[in-house]
Amino acid sequence: MGRPREHDLETVLDHARRLWVEGGPSGVTIRGLASESGVSNGAIYHAFGSRDGLLARVWSREAERFLELQRAAVTSVVDAGGPVEDAVVAAALAPTTYAEHDEPGARLLLTTTGDELADRDLVASERAELRRLRRELTGLITDLSARQWGRTDRAALASMRYCVVDLPGALLLAPARLADPVARHALELAVRGILSEPPPAAGN
Repeated sequence: MGRPREHDLETVLDHARRLWVEGGPSGVTIRGLASESGVSNGAIYHAFGSRDGLLARVWSREAERFLELQRAAVTSVVDAGGPVEDAVVAAALAPTTYAEHDEPGARLLLTTTGDELADRDLVASERAELRRLRRELTGLITDLSARQWGRTDRAALASMRYCVVDLPGALLLAPARLADPVARHALELAVRGILSEPPPAAGN
């Protein structure tokens, strides 16, 4: 069974993403995906190796797109000479910005993390890609923490992660909240509240 062309692979991933958004990771089956995409079971297995490999590929593609948008939002504020606090808010609100042109993608990323996928049966290259994306997010968090507080210790990084990852996930998880101005307002206020004081030193 030959490997599908790159264009066909992208189409398969698009179908897999839709199944995921509609039914969660368990809603993505090779048989169902073959029926949706018109690509045979064998060709899908040949291209992705396993169902877990397919899920990792879908998530990684989405995360790469999102991180690009999030980095651009932060860079735009920094390059314009805006306050670091505004750059952090831009990073926190990135899921709502992403949802404006791709709501299914934003919902997928809010409901599943790369760490969850790392526990699955993946080959070395798939695990490496998940680690690379995690390092990119960690790099952004570290950079923002250094800019905001001049610190990259454990407490500072944890506080910045609350702003950029945890609060958006908690406040925007429900699909209706992605476009809800009240949720956006609450998220921004929560982030600015965290940023208003330096985090306590670790152990305090």
